[in-house]
Amino acid sequence: MTRNGNALQLLTYAFAAMDHGSLRQAARALRVQESSVSRNVVKLEQVLEMQLFERTVRGVRLTETGRAWIEVVRAHYEGLLDAFAERVRDNKDAKTLRIGLCWVTGGEFLKRLIDRFSKLYPDVRLIIEDVPARQRLAAIRRRRFDIVFTHDIGAPKSCNSAVFWQERLVVLLPAAHSFIEKAVLTWSDLADMCLLVPAGLDGPPLDLCLLERIAADGGPAVQTCRANHATVLFNVQLGHGMTLAAESYARTISTDNALWRPLDGENSVSSVRGIWLGSNPKRAVLRLVGLAKNMAAASQTPRPA
Repeated sequence: MTRNGNALQLLTYAFAAMDHGSLRQAARALRVQESSVSRNVVKLEQVLEMQLFERTVRGVRLTETGRAWIEVVRAHYEGLLDAFAERVRDNKDAKTLRIGLCWVTGGEFLKRLIDRFSKLYPDVRLIIEDVPARQRLAAIRRRRFDIVFTHDIGAPKSCNSAVFWQERLVVLLPAAHSFIEKAVLTWSDLADMCLLVPAGLDGPPLDLCLLERIAADGGPAVQTCRANHATVLFNVQLGHGMTLAAESYARTISTDNALWRPLDGENSVSSVRGIWLGSNPKRAVLRLVGLAKNMAAASQTPRPA
């Protein structure tokens, strides 16, 4: 394959195009010219004798054949990158647990989990950072993070995962809205409203499958906004719609001219999933996962009367 260029380089361009859905955005992320991305993607398709992408005016998307091929290749590709990087993990790193949060504000479960883990294993150093939605799976596969907590995205391939807890959803309404007087709301109450979902640069903060179910069940129209939380909150204050958040996040945010109200009924909770690599050699990962599973099981066990 040498006559067709470096295989890893070709794959790098193809995966960047897939992740960003755009040759221009992929080029920007890789700091190269758009023509370079396009040329290398075409070269890979020629080598494989397979069309990986459909090109549209809006960008690029995988063909069915391309998606099937990439699902098989990606884990091997990222493993090779790690091998070539020759990362040396010393004993200090083995005692460090890197936790990524993707649109997860914490919640009571996560706080109790971290507190309990720290008391049981005080020698393990915890690093807790945000991880962009588009990078969460790659960050796990390449061990930039040992475990990532994110809104439920289903069971990802080549990674281990489990749903550990759920959070009640709350709605932010303009203070002048007639439903402010109601203590609890249902989706049918909000059917005629517009649900503003901040997408920002990293994708929407909520489970997209959940939002689709809400809309399909006769709930409000979903409008994604290329804006951060602060801008969406401001739009709600102006009366341009409502927005949605997990209860733990809402407790930390108070706004003028808008109030939070809890939801009840079907699709009124958001699930949080933990994702980790089964081959991660750190014992601390298995200990955290085991503790989380035990806590999750205990929280679902009815307490004796």
